[in-house]
Amino acid sequence: QVQLVESGGGLVQAGDSLRLSCARSGRTFSSSAMGWFRQAPGKEREFVAAISGSGITTQYADSVRGRFTISRDNGKNTVYLQMNRLKPEDTAVYYCAAKLGLAIPAVYDYWGQGTQVTVSS
Repeated sequence: QVQLVESGGGLVQAGDSLRLSCARSGRTFSSSAMGWFRQAPGKEREFVAAISGSGITTQYADSVRGRFTISRDNGKNTVYLQMNRLKPEDTAVYYCAAKLGLAIPAVYDYWGQGTQVTVSS
């Protein structure tokens, strides 16, 4: 069983930056592909970014490409989401997700509880 805990959310102004962290614990037999998702008020949950187990391959939603960067430190069992030039429309609960395996998956097996990001205009 993999457990994920997000942190780093908060209240910021438009144009500010935040770095979210996702700490992974539990038994793992290999590096896990990781993803970030978000759910804004009144909206469906949407994909934000993903990274392969090796950290070499990344994917981004069009809405965040060029502003957000996903990275990982496997030695610390942690995945990060660096969010720059934040906009009010980035306001959402951000969730970390994982799936055992190296390749970026279509479906994730494990989810964190989420961390709130609020961007004021």
